[in-house]
Amino acid sequence: MKLSVVIPSYNEEKNLKKDVLSQVKEYLDLQDFEYEVIIVDDGSTDSSVELIKKFIARFDNFKLLQNKHGGKAIAVMSGMEVAVGDIILFTDMDQATPIDQLKYLLPEFDNDFDIVIGSRQGRKGAPLVRKISAWGFSILRAIILGLPFSDTQCGFKAFNKKSVERIVPRIKSEWGILHTKGGAVNAGFDVELLYLAKKYGFKIAEVGVQWKYVDTERVQVIKDALAAIYDMFRIRINDLRSKY
Repeated sequence: MKLSVVIPSYNEEKNLKKDVLSQVKEYLDLQDFEYEVIIVDDGSTDSSVELIKKFIARFDNFKLLQNKHGGKAIAVMSGMEVAVGDIILFTDMDQATPIDQLKYLLPEFDNDFDIVIGSRQGRKGAPLVRKISAWGFSILRAIILGLPFSDTQCGFKAFNKKSVERIVPRIKSEWGILHTKGGAVNAGFDVELLYLAKKYGFKIAEVGVQWKYVDTERVQVIKDALAAIYDMFRIRINDLRSKY
């Protein structure tokens, strides 16, 4: 199987009712390769699981993995661990970056890249406070961790199987415990993935993708920013202590 698509889900009733899964399926069905879609529910309290089950009952290559509530990071990693595709993509249920942007990522694997990350162009429609926080985050990321990428936080990233097997077991224990109620975007998770990928010598390509702002209560700017700053220092300290 060439491609596994991992989609984390936490209280996604609104997006599911927009039939986003059909959009994913329709695009992937047009491709000339075998694929699977793994939806990982992060302990939803709304009707998400019921809606997902109703959809996937019709399609053998759509699967549901149910977790207790632990945040986006552990949901994504749970899906990545059971994925069987040669390439594993994770993408958001809201499809802020549409699935058709995969066409820009896949060719880079033929150029011997191990990981290909989407980079949002312009962030059109995003509130000013989110643009400012993203700018500040990028500065701190460069200072603390020395990551050279312009956008580490786009929820549209693809990995070959080798990189997943090397990185995910190293960091999975850091995630899954929530200290606040509600959704957790775990911004530091993307940074930790890329920091270790760079440390382990994997080749990483960053490519521009379309992105549209989708309002979501899961993004809480102040809380998420503080958590991300904490995670950047934690990652740096872990590395200095040879934990990786």
